[in-house]
Amino acid sequence: MSMSEVDKIRLSAEAAIERSRERQRPIGTKSVALRRQHLYRKLGRMLIAGGVLLLGAALFGALIQPLGFTGLLALFVLLVGVAILLGKWPPFPEPRQADLPKTDLKQLAGRTEIWLETQRPALPAPARQLVDGIGVQLDLLAPQLQTLDPATPAAANIRKLVGEDLPELVAGYQRIPAGLRKEAHAGRTPDETLLGGLKMLESEIGNAARSLAAGELDKLATRERYLQLKYQGIDDEQAPGGQA
Repeated sequence: MSMSEVDKIRLSAEAAIERSRERQRPIGTKSVALRRQHLYRKLGRMLIAGGVLLLGAALFGALIQPLGFTGLLALFVLLVGVAILLGKWPPFPEPRQADLPKTDLKQLAGRTEIWLETQRPALPAPARQLVDGIGVQLDLLAPQLQTLDPATPAAANIRKLVGEDLPELVAGYQRIPAGLRKEAHAGRTPDETLLGGLKMLESEIGNAARSLAAGELDKLATRERYLQLKYQGIDDEQAPGGQA
């Protein structure tokens, strides 16, 4: 085997390891929260199933006959089997691009982060950095989506921005053959178009998060002013010498 072939194998292995690391590294906290929630549900089902088996074994041993060594061994095998089965099933529901526009608004940021995490290894390095930045903006947006009315125009705009425009930009780039991604078309290469689009979307998502937060800040300021007028007015009326 020549040195060039060894180098090719080494580089291929390093690239595979790097892609695996990229796929496992989250881009935001909301994707981590959704995966953790799924894990906790699995653990809950495992504990319930294990408890049922142990209770059944205890009742059998108390009311019918002692389990003995064979019975305890069978119980252990059952517990291990249930743990393995429920540990693998159901698998985490990885979001598909077609599902994102219909995702519950409260989970839109987290599920979009998960989808981007699976696509990131296939993107060029500068685009992966921008995807990380988009993850930060999605984390900023997520709290606002928990209380946003899905029927409002703002919700529709965010759903289109996050659930349609962003995934379609990334998917559209990946549909272009790798050998053509650095060739200019209409004055720009697909790589440049992808980077420009991601920068714009990162900015738009950040602006949407800040716009929604500004609305909440305005409500808070209005509430504070109302409380000041209400309670300071009462204090003024109750102060010595105050007249109604």
